[in-house]
Amino acid sequence: MNAWDTNARLVVAIDGPSGSGKSSVSKEVARRFDLAYLDTGAMYRAVTWWCLESGVDLTDPQAVTAATETVPLEMGTDPHEERITVAGQNVRTAIRGNRVTDHVSAVSTTIPAREVLVRMQQDIIRDSGYRIVAEGRDITTVVAPDAQVRILLTASEAARMARRGKQVGAAASSDLEARVVGRDAKDSTVVNFTTAQDGVHLLDSSELTMEQTVQGVIDLIIRATTHDGALAAPHDTGANAPEEAR
Repeated sequence: MNAWDTNARLVVAIDGPSGSGKSSVSKEVARRFDLAYLDTGAMYRAVTWWCLESGVDLTDPQAVTAATETVPLEMGTDPHEERITVAGQNVRTAIRGNRVTDHVSAVSTTIPAREVLVRMQQDIIRDSGYRIVAEGRDITTVVAPDAQVRILLTASEAARMARRGKQVGAAASSDLEARVVGRDAKDSTVVNFTTAQDGVHLLDSSELTMEQTVQGVIDLIIRATTHDGALAAPHDTGANAPEEAR
């Protein structure tokens, strides 16, 4: 197999519901192929955090959009080190709390705000030299519909609840289920991340381990790119990261 061409474009777009494992899988795939990594869901969370901290009325679409347009947000794209700052403050932990989780759909379902963030996400993909794994809910259809590899990563509700519970250090509960399923239901009113569109590969991780899911994505990447001789075997980082969910 030919050596890996580090100049070749490779955009991997991964969508999926909360708890499908897309964050852990996307980061590990990015590590193995020496690609940048973009968690677009974290951008919506960061804007939500900024709105809450700034006293923005989340029921006012114009106010939410204005805040999105002016948020001093910086997104890191190193898959080895998550870096998310707002106004110079590291918000990596703060945006994962229930306070943000309970309000993030107010931002993600505001269409003009989504349009602002989509443009930001497309700029990040361009700035990566089109060598990136981007994950979220509308990457395969809106943000990067021309990505070389487009995947919808799914899992059963039971599997997703178990993973989410493990991530937050608690057993699955009705409260946790309401948060996860409720957010998916709200976001699904503005973007379809439950059905694979034309050209999007469906990968169900319900019965798969983290490593098996990563390998499934790698197989799809190799299948989609080896025709031009640009792809070699990815690095084995030896990572055994826990499942993550958004």
